Amino acid sequence: MQSLLETFAQHFAWMHNPVVVARQALAGISNGMLLFLIAAGLSLIFGVLRIINFAHGALFMLGAFIAVSLSGWLPDGSASFVAMLIGATAGLAVIGVAIESGLLRRIYRAPHEFQLLLTFALVFILGDAVKLIWGNQDHSVATPPLLVGSTQALGVTFPTYRLFLIAAGIAVALGLWWVLHKTRWGIFVRAATMDRAMLGALGVNTRVLFTTVFALGAALAGLGGALAAPVVSIGPGLHVQVIIDAFVVVVIGGMGSVMGAFVASLLVGLVNAFGILAFPGLSVVLTFACMAVVLIVRPWGLFGSPE
Repeated sequence: MQSLLETFAQHFAWMHNPVVVARQALAGISNGMLLFLIAAGLSLIFGVLRIINFAHGALFMLGAFIAVSLSGWLPDGSASFVAMLIGATAGLAVIGVAIESGLLRRIYRAPHEFQLLLTFALVFILGDAVKLIWGNQDHSVATPPLLVGSTQALGVTFPTYRLFLIAAGIAVALGLWWVLHKTRWGIFVRAATMDRAMLGALGVNTRVLFTTVFALGAALAGLGGALAAPVVSIGPGLHVQVIIDAFVVVVIGGMGSVMGAFVASLLVGLVNAFGILAFPGLSVVLTFACMAVVLIVRPWGLFGSPE
């Protein structure tokens, strides 16, 4: 018993160091905000289109690679970084329109297994396209000059760009909330998550609505990829771990809930950040354990609702 208590004390000795706690909290929140940009689009697409998009991680990867190309063409500077973000976001929105109108629109009434096969096939197609265009080697994007260095936050020195990621994630979350709750289009989107057939019967053009929702989801993935470009190694396999974490977030938060995706992203980011300190050998499975606990208590997720 004593040895067990000693082991427990060793695992959680870092809790007595406020600097370590603050640094890991900021790291978890910044990673969570990146994850939110991916999971929000994935959750939105499922809520409206009722399609589980396995290719969403590949869209994130495409956004990162477009950022690589734009950073090589544009001169160094903060204005070029903003242009890179806009270009990656707009580029993925266009790709999203093409995918939805050319492929997904044809299978809305097909069995779910067929939908899964199509989006899974897109993963391989987009992955091979990335290899053909950008090659198999890893790439990187320089941090914009304005965001280079460190800043004091919560009593610790933390990378400025990571703090920018936190601010960007919160800004996107607020923007999504405003769009979904304060605009006519947002009302239609929320109505579609509840009853698509009734929305169509009321005269709303659901075809255009579905296209714009998928384009927004793809644009968020592209923005996430461009924002992640300065802090991750950009290679053809970038989408694999990203889509796994994004699905965990969507399941924890509740399928179709953007607010759930935001809260779950923060939860997963913090669990990963502190799990590495507390249980280094088990850090890989902690997020899945967290998902299991949530599903036991609320099978439809934190902010989801029973079908």
